[in-house]
Amino acid sequence: MLVSAIIRVTFYLAISFFILLATEKTASENLKKFGYVIAVLFWIGAALVFSKGLASFYVRNCPMKSRPAMMMQHKQMMPAPEPNKPMMQ
Repeated sequence: MLVSAIIRVTFYLAISFFILLATEKTASENLKKFGYVIAVLFWIGAALVFSKGLASFYVRNCPMKSRPAMMMQHKQMMPAPEPNKPMMQ
């Protein structure tokens, strides 16, 4: 999860870089303000994605983590075979 978060953060920061580059080339003040706002929103999004990736890395909130618990729960629900009774009838 952390690697995927780093990849997405890099993507967001690259987009914001090109937005800022285009903003510097524009002559309109309103368009410059809009470009800065959009770039800041991309930075906030990148920070949120990165913090979620770090949190899931440190908490180990992996979807595969619950799989062994589900398997144990499934085994507990299955009745145990009787020792003197053959399994196949």
